[in-house]
Parts: sequence; structure tokens; C-alpha cells
Amino acid sequence: MRWWKAVGLAGAAGVVATGVVVVRAERRRRAYTPDQVREQLHVRYAQATAAQAEAAEAAPIAEAKDLRARLRRLFRRG
Repeated sequence: MRWWKAVGLAGAAGVVATGVVVVRAERRRRAYTPDQVREQLHVRYAQATAAQAEAAEAAPIAEAKDLRARLRRLFRRG
């Protein structure tokens, strides 16, 4: 058997294995009902907005510290 035949067979086996993975994922995705999909989207949205609100609360504190450091560097005598 020539080496390119072995490479071709390995490539074909890889394509088949990838197809199997894709088909399994598609079956799993289609198993959800529309209500389950809607519920998951609501949960993800709530998590995203909570994370955004948390980041917004922490941002002014970080900005104030950064401003103080900049002012110290600006007025430092050296």
C-alpha cells in the first residue's frame, strides 16, 4: 500500500468521525422543545444582565483608583 493511500484512508476516517459528531450534536439540539429553548434563553439573558450590572458597579471604584494614581504621577516631584 502506498503512503498516499494510507493518508487518504485516514482523511476519510476523519471526515466520517466528524460527521458522526455533528449528527449527534444536531440530534441533541433538536431534542429541545420550544419552551425549553425559550427558558434557556431567558436564563442566559438574566446571567448576562447580572454580570453587566455587576461590572458597572465595580467600574467607578476602579476608575477612581486609576485617577488617583494618575494624579500622583502627574504631581510627583522628581
